[in-house]
Amino acid sequence: MLKKRLIPMILTVLVWAGMYYYYLPPLNIHSRDCWMFMVALVVVGVVINFWTIFRAVFLDRTSPERSVNLKIIKKLLVIPIVLCVIYFGGTLLSSPILRASDYNQLLTVETGDFTTDIHEVDYNKIPILDSDSASRLAEREMGSMVDMVSQYEVSPYFNQINYQNKPVRVTPLRYGDLIKWITNRNTGIPAYIQIDMTSQDVELVRLEEGIKYSPFEHFGRNLNRYVRFRYPTAMIRSTNFEIDENGIPYWVCAVEDKTIGLFGGTDITGAIVINAVTGEHSYYNVEDVPRWIDKVYDANLLIEQYDYYGTLKKGFINSIFGQRECLQSTEGYNYIALDDDVWVYTGVTSIGGDQSNVGFVLMNSRTKETKYYQISGAKEISAMSSAEGQVQHLGYNATFPILLNIADEPTYFLSLKDAAGLVKKYAMVNIQKYQIVAIGDTVAECEKAYRNLMAGSGIETIDMDKALKAEGTISMMRDVVVDGNTYYYVMMDGNDTLFEVEVKNYLSILKKQVGDTISLEYVEEANGVNAVIGLK
Repeated sequence: MLKKRLIPMILTVLVWAGMYYYYLPPLNIHSRDCWMFMVALVVVGVVINFWTIFRAVFLDRTSPERSVNLKIIKKLLVIPIVLCVIYFGGTLLSSPILRASDYNQLLTVETGDFTTDIHEVDYNKIPILDSDSASRLAEREMGSMVDMVSQYEVSPYFNQINYQNKPVRVTPLRYGDLIKWITNRNTGIPAYIQIDMTSQDVELVRLEEGIKYSPFEHFGRNLNRYVRFRYPTAMIRSTNFEIDENGIPYWVCAVEDKTIGLFGGTDITGAIVINAVTGEHSYYNVEDVPRWIDKVYDANLLIEQYDYYGTLKKGFINSIFGQRECLQSTEGYNYIALDDDVWVYTGVTSIGGDQSNVGFVLMNSRTKETKYYQISGAKEISAMSSAEGQVQHLGYNATFPILLNIADEPTYFLSLKDAAGLVKKYAMVNIQKYQIVAIGDTVAECEKAYRNLMAGSGIETIDMDKALKAEGTISMMRDVVVDGNTYYYVMMDGNDTLFEVEVKNYLSILKKQVGDTISLEYVEEANGVNAVIGLK
């Protein structure tokens, strides 16, 4: 009799252990996965022991142990009932319906100054690629690596980071299939791909030692299992692939907690950082995360918390019915590189179908620092439509815009892609005066057209405090026509600087020739050509 009972009990324990090894739920009361796993354990236990339970209750009616078995079963039935009561009660008590003020305080929002916080655009740091374009470039680069393409593929972990003060996307390779994992697991994944988001250059970075810990491994080296067995209670919100300033690959696992009741108020408490090659790992509280790590808070969490902040100021009922002073984020987001950090950008609009923004927010994805800028203007979707309308004959699609400061004017910058997902043109749209739309084949050309349009609309685009002077003898003059406008390009004796003079603004340049003396005022531009703003 004991043997008959013991076998299903042992089988139940073994199945439970296998379930935990496969599903890896956090052993944490605040995790819904943990609660679902406990329910699954109960169901599996009942199924495996069904015959034993059925016989003890219904067949062995004359057995002296029947009454004892009935009491045990009745007590066991209390467990799922209690679990259900706690689960649904905890869900209700931690919901925004009852805890609106707590949700509203999840995020602290400061009021920022646009011209102070967001400096004049640096073209070496403008990310012109989105994740989809980066993926296509990586696939193309991988196809040219004949020694690897048969064994490895490009992984979907395209993470935007700042590497050596430049925006890049990085992703590791992954094994092509299970057989290729078996044949290559001893050496690991030999490389990762790095994509410069400003120049579109793609580099396959080969490692001295391969990546041995990743989501693409199996058994003990699988990243999820490796982390779970070392941090059994940690609730992992997201896993990002990053590299430090020396190019060493790491996995950064953001650890979340529920700060409101049992299941509400999701926030990040820290990060588990794993060396992808050696497996060395450390846990950092969120305020102690190293500076080279760029993403701890994912964009969806930051936007969710801002929406709570914007909609629950006057309670949950007001957010549904009255909606007084209720603000929400717009339909999308993008990333901006500021001060060697990655910030999430999204517009802010009022609830009720308004087609314009009342401002925008920047949220630091490492520290959660959030700044609101009250600048009204076009929504991002409207700016995308305007840019696509300028090239509708080409059928290009606009990426979600990023925010730039050009001549102290808040500006949407968009890339325009063809059907193959390759960037072909660039667009700039003035946020406040969104009828100003400029298109260019290069970023510098787009910026020049944009400044000309702003100047034509009466917007001052030149900072006279940055003006420089030059005087000398003309050694070279060339005229060029760009978009119907004539420009003279001038150089002086003993000076390698190239000066650009727009003829319609300075007609006196037509009287000059090589050998004449000239005096100029100019401002330096990112493309290396200095724009003349005064001529004698």
